[in-house]
Amino acid sequence: MPVSDAVVIGSGPNGLVAANLLADQGWDVTVLEAQQTAGGAVRSASDVHDGFIHDTFSSFYPLGVASPAIRGLQLERHGLEWVNAPAVAGTPFMSGEWAVMHRTPEETAAALDALAPGDGQAWLDVCAGWQKIGDSVVAALLDPFPPVRSGARVAAKLPGAGGIDFVRMMLSPLQSMAGQRFKGNGAQMLLAGNAAHADIPMDAPGSTIMAWLLAMIGQHLGYPVPKGGAGMFSGAMVRRFTSEGGDLRVGHHARRVLVRDGRATGVETDDGQVFTARRAVLADVSAPALYGGLVPTEELPSRLLRRMKRFEWDPGTVKVDFALSGPVPWATTPDAAPGTVHIAESIDEIRQNGAHLAAGAVPATPFLLCGQMAVADPSRAPQGGESLWLYTHVPHHTTSDAGDGTITGRWDRDDTERMADRMQARVEAYAPGFGDRVLSRRVLGPRELEGRDENLVGGSVNGGTAGLHQQLIFRPVPGLGRPETPVKGLYLASASAHPGGGVHGACGSNAARAALAHDRVRAARSLMATGRKDIPA
Repeated sequence: MPVSDAVVIGSGPNGLVAANLLADQGWDVTVLEAQQTAGGAVRSASDVHDGFIHDTFSSFYPLGVASPAIRGLQLERHGLEWVNAPAVAGTPFMSGEWAVMHRTPEETAAALDALAPGDGQAWLDVCAGWQKIGDSVVAALLDPFPPVRSGARVAAKLPGAGGIDFVRMMLSPLQSMAGQRFKGNGAQMLLAGNAAHADIPMDAPGSTIMAWLLAMIGQHLGYPVPKGGAGMFSGAMVRRFTSEGGDLRVGHHARRVLVRDGRATGVETDDGQVFTARRAVLADVSAPALYGGLVPTEELPSRLLRRMKRFEWDPGTVKVDFALSGPVPWATTPDAAPGTVHIAESIDEIRQNGAHLAAGAVPATPFLLCGQMAVADPSRAPQGGESLWLYTHVPHHTTSDAGDGTITGRWDRDDTERMADRMQARVEAYAPGFGDRVLSRRVLGPRELEGRDENLVGGSVNGGTAGLHQQLIFRPVPGLGRPETPVKGLYLASASAHPGGGVHGACGSNAARAALAHDRVRAARSLMATGRKDIPA
């Protein structure tokens, strides 16, 4: 029976961050991964077309380079190399114009001013707050809740960032904030495209915070990708962990968390093997999978179980990977090619897409997120080719198809292929001849995504909705908000915990910090019980 100080369930970025931090403190740590490859939703392979590297799930990592938890691992020492596209992000319009976010605020402002005079200065005004308060806001959002120290730093710097006016801007719905500040569609779409990475409606509070955060990180740090594929990112975390003596077990699916006298004591896998944990169990799994799944219901408070019935997922996803014989043949080409492309004509169009999803309707003209991976990292495709992906959101429970009525919502092969055709046609409208360059196409619908990573339930990629009603103290359900669980020594370390989705490792970091702190308290109490005075500080 393997025995460790801690057992971590899941080797996604949160699980690997937690495992590394515990190993750094001298703990013996075992990580159990159900798949045959580590990394969770940070993986890549060459299975779409020979010579092309495609990321299976996530691709661009602005939160990764902004996150103190991931920066602190110094993964560059373990083979990780970040690379960036010439431009950060962009949106093409049917008019032939492009809105492009460049690598400096000044370049972006100049380009926006050419689209709508005055929007350049308005963009610089929005960026100004980041210079004063950006790092502190990131820390406050990623720290355990409540963020006492980082929150105090935000409060201290707030006057320099605009004070109450800055707070009002952050709390405004993006549709109203962007409409008030910018004349043209270009600047509005640079913000809206970033906000749409989460599932917060454009006309709801919280959308501006998401837009500002991702846009400003991209503006100042870029949207980097790991050279050679997303697997190089998770691979660096694995190499760091094993170099510290960590034990990674792939192909070990956790069946249940073992609990004795209200404390987690280990994990049992599907084959009946037991991995004993002397100090803690950390679960990088979705909250519904943990509460009443891995942990028996009799070990959990009835109030928690009732609240978990109201847990809300973010929308499902359909992702299409393309191997292209050449670059995307955009009708017009921007001077600097962006790695990330958002396809929609306006904020209102994105809002309408969100309204369709909320009503259970499959959008007729889906908002698309697009990754030109060879633009960012030429090693992803043979010379002259492109490794491209598209993804869009779809409802979990489909009531109608706002398009031609052919998509049923079963999300079987027929549904996902029809949705992929709809997505491809949308790109073709902006890039005539796109289909002629397709060498291979792979479609991953909600079922396929969950099959490759069971945390992506129904294709949800953020571990639950990012709406304010399920964030902070309400994540994953009201009254929690921290990685601690009702079972002593058990911690929720996935994106279902605060601060939620995105590859930033904060959920795993917060869980590891909680486990370490509680272990110190437990050790101190044990020493006090024995009458010893050499209690550790």
